[in-house]
Amino acid sequence: MKFTKMNGTGNDFVVIDDRKGQFLGREGELAKTLCNRNFAIGGDGILIVRESNIAETQMIIMNADGSYASMCGNGIRCFAKYVWDENIVKGNSIKIETGDGIKEAFLNIENNEVKEVTINMGVPSFKIEDIPAKFTEEIIDRQIKINDKEYNITSMLMGVPHTVIFGNLDQHDVQEGKYIEKNEIFPIGTNVNFCEVISKDKVKVKTWERGAGPTLACGTGSCACVIASNKLGFTDAKVEVQVPGGKLLIEIKEDGVFMTGPAVVSFKGEYEI
Repeated sequence: MKFTKMNGTGNDFVVIDDRKGQFLGREGELAKTLCNRNFAIGGDGILIVRESNIAETQMIIMNADGSYASMCGNGIRCFAKYVWDENIVKGNSIKIETGDGIKEAFLNIENNEVKEVTINMGVPSFKIEDIPAKFTEEIIDRQIKINDKEYNITSMLMGVPHTVIFGNLDQHDVQEGKYIEKNEIFPIGTNVNFCEVISKDKVKVKTWERGAGPTLACGTGSCACVIASNKLGFTDAKVEVQVPGGKLLIEIKEDGVFMTGPAVVSFKGEYEI
């Protein structure tokens, strides 16, 4: 099996062209095998290229634990670069079918090379049934207590469920995210983002990703942090997000939340499976 290892600000993926459906129905098993960092390629997840009837191409995302993800911000930037590099889809903009609907990727191409990718990530939903969560009202700066520690949380669906906790990053161990992710409040789990506001146009974020654990970056999580910080009056609509793996630019516009960042090929190879 041929593969390409890619990363977006350190959030890394194994990308596979499966337009012939060779791994149909085996996606979870494949992800758990390939993402093992000791016995295989290693990654936070896998991205699978499939044909689409409603867009130019389709992206299937599987987390490292074999669970399905409807959307991934860093992943879709890598995916857009991959399909362009491999001549699967050409053009400065690409419409990609995801589990969270059709997303449009805008490619910054210089000297016949994709330098950066901007994605219209769509709009968030604070509806309890969309997240979903066991609350009766929107979760905006609501206090909860887990393992004798109090948190003020803001939760939303930004492609996938996200929970944002504001404060100094030194006050939180990212491992705390595992207990929030699986808390009974969130029936299908949640991604957990610890966010420190630096200024009106800059924040720092570290993320515990549902199904993957700590990652060097989370695109949808970075969007969720900017949405929450803007809603609470901490930041403006255009914000630089500093993550352990680099920087992302998030901008809230009328027609969606736009994320701009890098997509990099780490290496290519073949894996016996």
